[in-house]
Amino acid sequence: MDDQFNEFYQMIGERIRDLRIQKGMSQADLAEKAHLSLPVISSIENARSKVWLVTFAKIAEALQVSADDILRLNTPEASLGYPKEMTELFEGCTPAECESIMRIARQVKSTFESQRKEYSE
Repeated sequence: MDDQFNEFYQMIGERIRDLRIQKGMSQADLAEKAHLSLPVISSIENARSKVWLVTFAKIAEALQVSADDILRLNTPEASLGYPKEMTELFEGCTPAECESIMRIARQVKSTFESQRKEYSE
C-alpha cells in the first residue's frame, strides 16, 4: 500500500514539474508565485514529502491550472480530455513531425505495457 501512495505522490510531483516547465517557470519562480519555500517545491516535485491540500491549491493557482490538470486520475471522465490534447499537440506540425510524435507515443506505450507485464509477474 505504501508503494501505491509513493507512486501517486511521485506522479503528482512529476506533473507539477512538467506543468512548471511548460509554463517556463523555475522552481524558484513557482515558489515565489505560490508563496512557498523553494525546498517545499523541490520536495514535492521529487516526492520526498506529501503535499498538503492547501499547498496543492497554492501550486495549482500559481501555475494557473486546474486540479484535474495535476491529478488526472484514472477515470473515464479524465480520459475524455486526451483526444483534444493530442489534437492540440499536432497543430502546426508537418506530416513528418506528426509521424515522429506518433512513433514516439507508440514506443512509450509499448514500454509501459512491458513494464506492467514485468511488475505483474
